[in-house]
Amino acid sequence: MAIIVQKFGGTSVANAEKIRRAARRVIERMQAGCQVVVVASARGHQTEELMRDALELHPNPPKRELDQLLSTGEQQTVSLFAMALDAMGSKAISFTGGQIRMMTDGVYSKAQIISIDSEFIRSELDKGRVVIVTGFQGIDQYGNVTTLGRGGADTSAVALAAALKAEECEIFTDVDGIYTADPGIYKKAVVLDQISYDEALEMASLGSGVMQTRAVAFAKRYDVKIRVRNIAGDNPGTIITREVPQMEGVLVSGATIQKDMAKIGMAGIPNVPGTAAMVFARLAAAKVVVHDIMQTEISPEKANLSFMVNKADLATAKQVAEELKAELRCDGLFVRDDIALVSVIGVGMRSQYGVAEKLFGALAKAEVNIDSITTSEIRISCAVDIGQVEKALEAVCLAFQLDRPARQRVAV
Repeated sequence: MAIIVQKFGGTSVANAEKIRRAARRVIERMQAGCQVVVVASARGHQTEELMRDALELHPNPPKRELDQLLSTGEQQTVSLFAMALDAMGSKAISFTGGQIRMMTDGVYSKAQIISIDSEFIRSELDKGRVVIVTGFQGIDQYGNVTTLGRGGADTSAVALAAALKAEECEIFTDVDGIYTADPGIYKKAVVLDQISYDEALEMASLGSGVMQTRAVAFAKRYDVKIRVRNIAGDNPGTIITREVPQMEGVLVSGATIQKDMAKIGMAGIPNVPGTAAMVFARLAAAKVVVHDIMQTEISPEKANLSFMVNKADLATAKQVAEELKAELRCDGLFVRDDIALVSVIGVGMRSQYGVAEKLFGALAKAEVNIDSITTSEIRISCAVDIGQVEKALEAVCLAFQLDRPARQRVAV
């Protein structure tokens, strides 16, 4: 009998009626002959409310105690979910991450999953029960509760699907799937039928908020098929899966923008081995997450180095750069906090030409000036003025026909 893992986020289980609606999704799968494992988040904004309570009592709560506290939101949800299913005539049983032996390392607030007792879960499924598990949490080797950090419930669901060799992991959200672009900005964006793991990773890292990079990376590692779909409708959603040949026929699968970015440039740094290593070691020590990096040699002795950071890290990154400016005797330092990224993503870039020409041509026609350009194997990103980024996104979407289903864009 096929096993399906279904994950329900906080808004999907915010109240009794929404929990019943989620329970009906479970029953649909059971009636189709599947065994079902449910992963549930805390209801609504309960995690944020618990965090506020903690901060009222302590400005920097001990991480162990914070994990103990934050894990209680999911525990309430899974118990209520089991009650709802029981009232609807389906046998169900709820467990915490610790009870199913979801073992993690001991890093509080951002633990990594080590193992799951899949045989215990299978034994409960074989009794005809729906197994409902708290997302976002596990235990370490000493029995301490740990939480998995941002996107932890998605990661829990994918990890369970991998451990159980599930046929599919369904992630229920309040949108119809993964769109070609943010429909809040580009109104004609359409839902993708399917997308590769690599494309989903790029889109998640570049601002698409539907899936977290950690969960997608886990799915790629263990070949877990994910389906992102709307809990409120019958749309089949978007499948995230391994790359298949027909995906390469589509030049660009999607486009994203990131507005919360800043750029730091260091002009005239010493052009010798170890300079860049020194810069990024210092930024890493300051806990600054660095994004796109660009370095250009301007003479045998000098080079220019620039990099992007999130605006939340800008003050720290700027302080580090100021210290390095004096130490490296670089010619100048510049900072832009009025910048944003527009990116196009597609595995078709690996085998087809013309993406760069089409992208830059579209931006030129829209009179959007490019500050800098970075690429990966399946992505091109352009830094532009933040005031022009939405216009840039629309121009890119029109150029690559992202208002059409992928099957209609093969010939683009």
